[in-house]
Amino acid sequence: MRKAFEKEFRKLPDNLKLSLTYDNGTEMAQHKTFTKNSKVKVYFAHPYSPWERPTNENTKGLIRDYFPKGTDFNLISKKQLKEVQNQLNEKPRKTLEYESPLNTISRLYMNQNFI
Repeated sequence: MRKAFEKEFRKLPDNLKLSLTYDNGTEMAQHKTFTKNSKVKVYFAHPYSPWERPTNENTKGLIRDYFPKGTDFNLISKKQLKEVQNQLNEKPRKTLEYESPLNTISRLYMNQNFI
């Protein structure tokens, strides 16, 4: 998972890679390697404190609309995952002033001097 995450992360412009906040899940067990390779500041939320990462929690809920908790992702095709990814990236979000994540990141790419 770390290698796939690093590959996608590298595609972002540097000004969009200032820091990351992880929860304490097993999926981030190799965070030290990622941090060393990316040179990005990494922070951790406190255990059992979902209010410290509300966008993460909201997104997990949106994903569960498609894949209930306990879904075996080995049984889900890459095509299915990509379809859900596209739908979620096109869904307007209150935290983005009702703009979609796709529109927001596209706008930020176009204006890379925003930070």
